[in-house]
Amino acid sequence: MRIGIDARMFGKKISGLGTYTENLIQNIIKLDHENDYFLFMLEPDFSPYQPPSDKIHKIKTNSKWYSYSEQTKFLWLLNKYKLDLMHFSHFNAPIFYNRKRITTIHDITPKFFPGHKQKLWWHKKAYELTLKSSLKKSKQIITDSNFIKQTLIKYFNIPQEKISVVYLGIDKSFLVTENYAKIKELEDKYKITKPFIFFISAWRSHKNFEGLIKAFEILKKNKDFDYQLVLGGQEDPYYPNIRKTIESSEFKNDIITPGFISEDELILFYNAAKIFVIPSFYEGFGLVGLEAASCGLPVVSSSAGSLPEILDQAALYFDPNKIEQMVEKIKQVLNNSQLQEELKQKGFQQIKKFSWSECAKKTLEIYNQALKY
Repeated sequence: MRIGIDARMFGKKISGLGTYTENLIQNIIKLDHENDYFLFMLEPDFSPYQPPSDKIHKIKTNSKWYSYSEQTKFLWLLNKYKLDLMHFSHFNAPIFYNRKRITTIHDITPKFFPGHKQKLWWHKKAYELTLKSSLKKSKQIITDSNFIKQTLIKYFNIPQEKISVVYLGIDKSFLVTENYAKIKELEDKYKITKPFIFFISAWRSHKNFEGLIKAFEILKKNKDFDYQLVLGGQEDPYYPNIRKTIESSEFKNDIITPGFISEDELILFYNAAKIFVIPSFYEGFGLVGLEAASCGLPVVSSSAGSLPEILDQAALYFDPNKIEQMVEKIKQVLNNSQLQEELKQKGFQQIKKFSWSECAKKTLEIYNQALKY
């Protein structure tokens, strides 16, 4: 059979979507040696990617996600290959693609937090039309969590039997390290001179960076609180309020923004930090929380979205709308070494539930089921 995978978001630089696409492909082609796979990729990932066998075919496309070209040229390209099954790794897909498909829905953040991409009414309509088309035309829908599954049932009346929950995995490189020389190099590079609180994410409004900064400011007003705050992730000019909040803070000299962080450095950040805080108003999965836990870092998390489902007992929770509650939970963990150790050990237990090989195995089962009908 001929199976296509939308790999336009391939690569870990494209936030969690890229991580998902890359790891799914790497693991699924290890399991399946019968079907032919057609990977639709963009530069700069297309050229360096070397298919591991003659049953894996890479196809170059210039149609970026959320573009007009996605609905025209990409549609033509997909139809050209006459696929038996197409897997769209995100909801954005050609509306008029009518061959058999399955779709992964990671979240429906724009419905609740439209952001800059839906400032114009027709942007919002385009999102709704594309999402509804994907949900309707998909033979099966994959979600990263039960939270997103229930959201689709509630807001789009999707039959629950049409939705399969397939948890993401954690890269095996996220481990506790005792390479203190490398950690010291990292701290020197980014001028980290104190114990620090860490968070990394795409700079978006629903990630609640500003709430975390305000909580940090409250904590800093206590003279005994001598910490820094490290906010990782590529800065987004469409969300200038985060930078403005940092620059207007009286403690801005203790707020460090390294920008995009490579995986090698990310592992070191997780190992060097004192705690990891997730302040988000909405999360479809929350992979960074598991990565932090995998590196032995205690996690303090928002109770929003899927986070309690994914992290379970491996985090201490707060309401992201209540800054004082966030402050109290951070203080509770920082001031209690026994609690830190408990969260660390619970994190090590929790991460055992998630693996990319299991994600690929369950996804392949969904492929085979869809191909039968």
